[in-house]
Amino acid sequence: MSVKVFYDIMSQPARAVILFCRANKKFIPFTPNPIALRKFEQQTEEYAQINPMKKVPAIVDGNFKLTESVAILKYLSDKYNVPDHWYPKDLERRAKVDEYMGWQHINTRMNCAKVFVYEVLLPKATGSEMDPGKLSTAVGEMEETLTNLENIFLKDKPYLCGNDISIADLLGVCEVEQVSGTGRDISVAHPRLGAWVQRVRQQLNPDFDEIHSLIYKLRDRNRPKYAKL
Repeated sequence: MSVKVFYDIMSQPARAVILFCRANKKFIPFTPNPIALRKFEQQTEEYAQINPMKKVPAIVDGNFKLTESVAILKYLSDKYNVPDHWYPKDLERRAKVDEYMGWQHINTRMNCAKVFVYEVLLPKATGSEMDPGKLSTAVGEMEETLTNLENIFLKDKPYLCGNDISIADLLGVCEVEQVSGTGRDISVAHPRLGAWVQRVRQQLNPDFDEIHSLIYKLRDRNRPKYAKL
């Protein structure tokens, strides 16, 4: 039986889940079910039967329904016996992946998304630029998060939790790449993070570029704003 995966590629956590499924398509039988957030398809009563919170991602595996990207990635890793590096069975290695996933919610997730919302979504919705003071604060919080991601988690390793890619990398890279949609290039101030993004991208291509195609269109449109930075 195929796992139904509900996602929108403008959602960072949903991108992480669909990338994971694609990378493990030999192990996970899945059917993509796009949900267009811009059309409010997540607000339908039909979708609410799958996810009462009316958000993406979500999965349906037979009669079992599951929401929240971290829970989904852990469930799929364990049930479908994907290669061990994604979510190691070794207790200490798994704990390091869990450590990042516990940290990221109010750090990478919140602070990278906030800058994207302030620089891309709110101006489009309101027709006016974000208050410079609020934007400056948000950028400062994002920069602090990226510094911690680079110096505390990545350090001199190829991936966030060791020598192999894990579900932590998928969650992290999708949040960091969201920032590129503003036109900002995080690799300028964070070269090791930039190299890590490219490392993950190369490992997961061509799926990575396809899943990030809308973000890259925004990046190319907004990049001139930061051409001199």
